[in-house]
Amino acid sequence: MKRVNIKCPYCGARAFLRPASVVYGERAAPGSKLYVCGNYPACDSYVAAHRTSQLPMGTLADKQLRRERQAAHAVFNQLWKSGLMSKRQAYLWLQAKLDLPECEAHIAKFSEGRCQLVIDLCEKFLGAQRRAEEVYT
Repeated sequence: MKRVNIKCPYCGARAFLRPASVVYGERAAPGSKLYVCGNYPACDSYVAAHRTSQLPMGTLADKQLRRERQAAHAVFNQLWKSGLMSKRQAYLWLQAKLDLPECEAHIAKFSEGRCQLVIDLCEKFLGAQRRAEEVYT
């Protein structure tokens, strides 16, 4: 396993790989892990780790940023869960819309502002699709 040194963007403390139960208690998925700020719970920033590589899935996020990322994921996921495009196509669409390299086009790496941009772009696209369907029905 590659050693990862992550510094909390909120308080500057080092983040440590911990069982997800540290944050989620009994609700944590078995075997899941998080990178948690060393000042947790005073500083509540954390990010999930990939199960196989144990690398962080994104950047540390506090409660507000986690909410924004969840909201962005909810509307973004409608693009592919609705069948409008595949999941891969949706990520390529997002990457193109945000003019980002593939390695940076992940909501788990986005700021609050970029999450809002994702929400706006997806809602605009989905709204246009709905209007087009109404014309043809």
